[in-house]
Amino acid sequence: MRTPRLRRRDYAPLVRMALREDLGLAGDLTTRLFVSPKTRLKGRIVGREAGVVCGLEIAAAVFKACEPRAKVRLLVRDGARVRPGRAVMAVSGGRGLLTAERTALNFLQRMSGVASLTRRYVDRVRGARAKILDTRKTLPGWRALDKYAVACGGGVNHRMGLYDAVMVKDNHYLGGRLEAGARELRRRHPGVPLVVECDEPAQVARALSLKPEVVLLDNMSPARLRAAIRRIRRNAPRTKIEVSGGVNLQTVRRIARFGPDRISIGALTHSAPALDLGLDLE
Repeated sequence: MRTPRLRRRDYAPLVRMALREDLGLAGDLTTRLFVSPKTRLKGRIVGREAGVVCGLEIAAAVFKACEPRAKVRLLVRDGARVRPGRAVMAVSGGRGLLTAERTALNFLQRMSGVASLTRRYVDRVRGARAKILDTRKTLPGWRALDKYAVACGGGVNHRMGLYDAVMVKDNHYLGGRLEAGARELRRRHPGVPLVVECDEPAQVARALSLKPEVVLLDNMSPARLRAAIRRIRRNAPRTKIEVSGGVNLQTVRRIARFGPDRISIGALTHSAPALDLGLDLE
């Protein structure tokens, strides 16, 4: 699966929407009433805890949107590890910086949180063959941003949407077209990878008969998981093996020892805590 790069078109509409909901029709009343338009401000965004920073370009765009003459300097790159007290961005300009502060931090903290959690998982499986993958369990409208953050944390992106890979899950089995659907995929969409999910080892043989690029083993017990992986390696050594379900920071290392190629984790994007960063003005 491809790793995305951050494009302005991916985040510019979100920046506009976020500022509209924050400013409403009246704008930033507090700053306008209590801060002189002649005020000049200078400060740095600083990490309050250790983690991986991500979203700097978007935060800079927010400051520029509220303070067009602002000067923004990135002190690290997305994907950099930061320690408490480490400055990641320097900003200077007028009172519009105060208007932008919360929205800029919202983008930066969420994306850095996703990148930081991903890095923790990646570190846990270091030395194993398994790669850490994300899922489609992303914030609506944030797909590109969430997946970019995963990549900055050292993870690998799964399919971007329903259009760039086929994943046959348990509910698709009910459609009764497994073999016919696989044949039609190869004929009409050559090059689109096929992923087939198995909830139990008994489904593996049928899944392999479809000649998928990936077999996804979902929510299996350790014993069943080990048996299913051995069966796939024996009968289809070129087929990639993915594991999902029941994966957390306590179990991921053990799962990786079973030898899958990929471990996909929805929590990377649906449950990552925000990384604590703040704007310190001088």
